[in-house]
Amino acid sequence: MKLVSWNVNGLRACVGKGFQEVFKQLDADFFCLQETKMQAGQLDLDFPGYESYWNYAEKKGYSGTAIYSRHKPLSVNYGIGVDEHDHEGRVVTLELPEFFLVTVYTPNSQDELRRLDYRMRWETDFQAYLKGLDSKKPVIVCGDMNVAHQEIDLKNPKTNRRNAGFTDEERARMSELLSSGFTDTFRFFYPDATDIYSWWSYRFRAREKNAGWRIDYFLTSSRIDNRLKAASIHTDIYGSDHCPVSLVIE
Repeated sequence: MKLVSWNVNGLRACVGKGFQEVFKQLDADFFCLQETKMQAGQLDLDFPGYESYWNYAEKKGYSGTAIYSRHKPLSVNYGIGVDEHDHEGRVVTLELPEFFLVTVYTPNSQDELRRLDYRMRWETDFQAYLKGLDSKKPVIVCGDMNVAHQEIDLKNPKTNRRNAGFTDEERARMSELLSSGFTDTFRFFYPDATDIYSWWSYRFRAREKNAGWRIDYFLTSSRIDNRLKAASIHTDIYGSDHCPVSLVIE
């Protein structure tokens, strides 16, 4: 079974840059999107054999998540059940017979860390949500988690130490989540790999120079590590300031 996650940074714009071709090329059982920046009815984008599930932000042109699935879920949930967080379209959860699939667009702490306090509340509530699911059946959570966990996960760790996405607080929360029973699937296969990123700024020719960050993840309940088959970061695919990431699981 193959799963793909991609922050498309505006799906309508990405469609103009070859999204449909990438979707067909990657040929996933589940294709998860973040930062769709859409409202209902703004784009008619269907693929044969897939059903899609959308969570739109109340604010127009902002955030938003979706999952295209070849498999009919037992149930679908939008948000995490906490009112403070559930107006920005950041989470879609599908319950399948053997696991929960969660796609997430984690809030950015923003310039001057003006949203870091909110981000910490989000981390507390989102981790509680994941652990609640994990108590019932294994979880696969993917998306733009807006944190480079280790120094090898970004090009310039020293100069970014107190920038959004690489604060001690955000990194500690990712460590906390992993130590509570989740696996970073890319690091499972490539524990020491460097210079492989999933996001590059549009400024300063960052992608051309590969001055990037690895902030897009597939995390899985650690008790299904034996079912992990492959994890990839598709750095050759363009269309967004992020590239797709994927997981193959038995």
